[in-house]
Parts: sequence; C-alpha cells; structure tokens
Amino acid sequence: MVEKKSPASGWPIVQGDFHTGDAQSCVGVVTMGSHLDEQGICDAGAAIAGSCKTENLGIEKIIANVISNPNIRFILCCGTEVKGHLSGQSFMALHAGGVSGGKIVGAEGAIPFIENLSDEAIKRFQDQVEMVNIMESEDMGTIKAKIDELKAKDPGAFPEEPMVVEVKEAGGGAAEVAVAGVNPQFLEIEERLNAIEERIEFVDAEMAQRVGRKVGRDIGILYGLVAGLIVFMMLLMLLPKLIGFL
Repeated sequence: MVEKKSPASGWPIVQGDFHTGDAQSCVGVVTMGSHLDEQGICDAGAAIAGSCKTENLGIEKIIANVISNPNIRFILCCGTEVKGHLSGQSFMALHAGGVSGGKIVGAEGAIPFIENLSDEAIKRFQDQVEMVNIMESEDMGTIKAKIDELKAKDPGAFPEEPMVVEVKEAGGGAAEVAVAGVNPQFLEIEERLNAIEERIEFVDAEMAQRVGRKVGRDIGILYGLVAGLIVFMMLLMLLPKLIGFL
C-alpha cells in the first residue's frame, strides 16, 4: 500500500474550469482546448480534470492545484491543442525547461509568461509529476485506459508537504484573459488571437456545412442516375413484348 498525504486545506485551492474526484488519486487530467466529460474522467479515477486554454494563467492555475496535492504524480494531457495559444505545447515546455526571465523556455504560444509562480514552485511541479502526453485524443476509452495504467504505477505521495501559492487574476477576476502586469501590447496580441480563433472555428463549421450539402447533392444525383438506369433497363426488357403485342 503506497503512502498518501492530505492535500492543502480547501483543495483545490484555485477555482477554474475543472471537476474533482478522489484527492488521493495519483493522476490529474488536462483536456486542453476540448470540453470532454471531465466528471466522467474523475469518476474513472482522476483526482482533477479540466481544460487549459491559455499559456499563462491557465497553466498557473493547474500547477497551483497540483503542487498543493502531493498525491498527484502524473499529469495526463489529452484533448485538442488551442490554436494560437498552444497551451499544451507551452505546458509541456514548462515542465521540461522551466521559466527564464518570466517566459516559459521553449514555449511556442503567443504569451507564455508566468507571473504568479516562483522558481521554487515551478521546480516543485517538475519534481512532483511526470507528464504523459496523448494530446489530440478525445476518446474517453483511451483516456480512461491511460488513467488505469498510471494508477497501477502509483509511486505514492510526493515526500514533501503541500505547497500553497496564490494565483491572482488580471482585472480582479477576468477569466484567463491575461496575466497581471503583462505588457499591454501582449494583451492586444491575445485579443487578436482570440478573435482569430473564433473566426477559425466559424470557418471550420461553415466548411463542414458546405461539405455536408455537397455530399447530399452528390448522393441525390447518384440516386437519380440509379433510378433512371433501372427504368431504362425495364423498358429494354419490356420493349420486345410491347412490339410483339402491337
């Protein structure tokens, strides 16, 4: 039986777009830009599950909730990448290379700046958990199977006590828009990225509708050709009889 610890009082200590399960589970799940059945993921054995749409405040919230629960030893990244923000790639880069000058080393997102986490907190996160990457997978069967696999490798709670950090949101609570203190130019870039992302989603939906209409039209034409061919064949078969009758 592996050793377990009590998480910080009131865990999860940071509120956000996630669900919670067994606080003694060794697995935390991040669905990135996808909205999956997070409660179902928790019911399958995850301690916490939710999305991460930004490469700054979103990542900070996850880390704050992870390091305040020593039982979480694996972070399972799944779901689709967030266009422009690249929060998944930035999250993996932070675990691999940390932060230098406030910026995530190796991150490709637009604004990968960390403001609320100390070097100590980031080091604790790197030491406490192993990152498991199955991003672009939204299949619940695959996710649940991976949770079972990781739980079977549970090394027990991290030996240090829960670490509590405060994550301040910009504008007194604006949900994951930008990190406090970031250059206004970065905020403008992020607003433009959000607008581009919305436009891309609209275009994707429009293309899907057009493809659907085209497929429907082609199927209609095919049915018409088949029906016409059947009628033609029937006429060929009946024509000799009609000529004999006449």
